[in-house]
Amino acid sequence: MKNPFDLVVVGAGPGGYVAAIVAAQMGAHVALVEQEHLGGTCLNVGCIPSKTLLASAELLHACKRAGELGIRTGPIQVDFPVIQARKDKVITQIRKSLQGLLESNRIEIIKGRAAFESPYLLRVKGTTTSSLLEAPKIILATGSKPLHLKTLPMNDPRIFDSTGLLNIDHIPTRLAIVGGGYIGCEFASLFQALGSQVTIFEALPSILSLQGETVAKFMTQTFKAQGIQIHANAKVDKIDPHPKNLQIHFNQKQTLEADSVLIAAGRTVYTEGLCLSKAGLTTTSRGAIEVSASMETEVSGIYAIGDLTGISMLAHVASHQGMVAACHALGVPKTMHYHAVPAVIFTYPEVATVGLDEAILHQQNIPFDVATFPFQALGKAQAIGHTEGFCQILSHKETQAILGAIVIGHNASNLIGEMALAIENELTLPCVTATIHAHPTLAEGWLEAAALGLKTPIHLPPKRPS
Repeated sequence: MKNPFDLVVVGAGPGGYVAAIVAAQMGAHVALVEQEHLGGTCLNVGCIPSKTLLASAELLHACKRAGELGIRTGPIQVDFPVIQARKDKVITQIRKSLQGLLESNRIEIIKGRAAFESPYLLRVKGTTTSSLLEAPKIILATGSKPLHLKTLPMNDPRIFDSTGLLNIDHIPTRLAIVGGGYIGCEFASLFQALGSQVTIFEALPSILSLQGETVAKFMTQTFKAQGIQIHANAKVDKIDPHPKNLQIHFNQKQTLEADSVLIAAGRTVYTEGLCLSKAGLTTTSRGAIEVSASMETEVSGIYAIGDLTGISMLAHVASHQGMVAACHALGVPKTMHYHAVPAVIFTYPEVATVGLDEAILHQQNIPFDVATFPFQALGKAQAIGHTEGFCQILSHKETQAILGAIVIGHNASNLIGEMALAIENELTLPCVTATIHAHPTLAEGWLEAAALGLKTPIHLPPKRPS
């Protein structure tokens, strides 16, 4: 039996459920299909659980340095089962709230796996039922899954992908991480704080290479100072399981022992079972579905958002794409743009970027200036004891337009919002310096960096002609 819907959304992650809500609020009759849990990867095995665990690690950092602030503590103990239980509770609470939110918007939630029968007809198979859903508009939001390397075994219980490591029941004494991107580095920060001896293997010349040279250099130095070992330009050839350890062979001649291994080599598009060809949809060599700026695929009325598109694997990008797709599907013209997408790495310290980096500006022959203001010179940073890091603004040399920004340090994830707003609205350095920033705050770092970019620094000595 067919159910006449105005729109069917497949996948209830941060892209899918946002698309469903936006469409429902525009008056559409919406069905949301999800084969597992509401919230997708982000809520259940990604953003939320990892940041919940990292919150415990951040508090542990604070406890260890409490003496610097005149607070005496007794022996500090980590109760990992309690940490994990709190993580599970947070997920359950948010999942329950999300279900209530969807139901309040009169969205029909359908549990099961969707597959195309024809372009606008989906068969949804549940545990015990099967039904047909028909709609003139369909949004695909099936996300991604951890990438498993064929050369490395995943059948040993001591070898994890990111999903598995989030649910580990103990703190590894020695943790090896294959992959030094943002996922690997966040786990490195987490388990180093909890007491693991952490080693990162990265095939590229440095960790966090995609975030640019400035970030890569700073975080390499920071991680090493924290005791995290880093092997860059390192190809892991094989992992040999032994009763007492795992032996990691890399660069054809070197070996390292570990108790647990995380394979954090990235994520891959998830389209299993969708039967895309029956809808007339094709994919790229990497399995992604190409879309227009309105998120519409090659088949009119069928949209794809989030990781599925291969454009960006960030939850907030998926959510925005969901809004654009829902509006366009219901006749309201909207398009995506990606010039002001903030990216955050929840390491210790946090890293956040937005806009263009130096390498891209050089490639595009755009004249630019770099202004970097250290946290060390901020009164607030001194007061709270978080002086590591900086605010950096890249601006056009002639127009003074803000082109990109980096912040590394305490609360970077929140600080980057100001620069995302500035870039999205084509603001200039004088726009920032003309804005009164509250004192004392870390956000003053942007005010100071902008002033420095205008060569009128307040809290740094001016550069004298040589």
